[in-house]
Amino acid sequence: MSTPAISIQNLTKIYPIPFKREKVVAVKDLSLAVEPGQVYGLLGPNGSGKSTTMKIVLGLVTPTAGKTEIFGRDSRTVESREDVGFLPENPYFYKFLTGSETLHFYGKICGLSGAKLRERTRELLALVGLENAADRRLGGYSKGMLQRIGLAQAMVQEPRLLVLDEPTAGVDPAGSREIRDLILDFKKRGITVLLCSHLLGQVQEICDRIGILHQGVLVREGKLDELISIESQTELILENATPELLAEIQAAVAKSKARVVEQRKPQTTLERYFLEVTGKP
Repeated sequence: MSTPAISIQNLTKIYPIPFKREKVVAVKDLSLAVEPGQVYGLLGPNGSGKSTTMKIVLGLVTPTAGKTEIFGRDSRTVESREDVGFLPENPYFYKFLTGSETLHFYGKICGLSGAKLRERTRELLALVGLENAADRRLGGYSKGMLQRIGLAQAMVQEPRLLVLDEPTAGVDPAGSREIRDLILDFKKRGITVLLCSHLLGQVQEICDRIGILHQGVLVREGKLDELISIESQTELILENATPELLAEIQAAVAKSKARVVEQRKPQTTLERYFLEVTGKP
């Protein structure tokens, strides 16, 4: 059995409120695992504990109880982050640098230099489709371009795990689609992706599994297709079916020339499922 890319075990995080005898439970007894090569969607309303969970996995916040691991390494250790790339929701870049200079800067932080750094920079600019903007200052980049250069910097050290917090926030539909395609490309390369997003339609297109947090508690978790299936119904998709056949479907389908192309459970949308689980109207 392979080692999970991310293992979260009985995780709890409690924040004390300054000057008050009160505490806020951000995450409560959370346990889940993300297998290598998956795109995992971590969902929840604002204040549900998503960001706290991500920060603990990245070693930026210390848990009150429980533990998290990255490829079997305690995420509190520096070594665990060697295999991780991170794109925060609102990344900050030096706007006076060009796209190429930005990747050089992050490459040097990761220990790259010389010909290897120059080659890696060219590879990443090509990967995110910014070759033609390599020498343009980031101050002139659109929001979508900034998110793509952010994805490129997260890939500098060739990570096995990418943690993406709202990677399409504020991006127009075309740019959002480009970022979606990049995430699918990362999956093809065998990179594990932990994704936090409010764009549920996009999550439904790219995620293998999801976990839904509500008030710090994991209320649903599993394979996306299974979670949004409507258990009490079954769909029959027929080819060359006549109106008469449809009227007598149960009796006639086995004897007719119609062919059952697919049989599956009809699905609700992830957005509707999310709202039902979190008690929203």
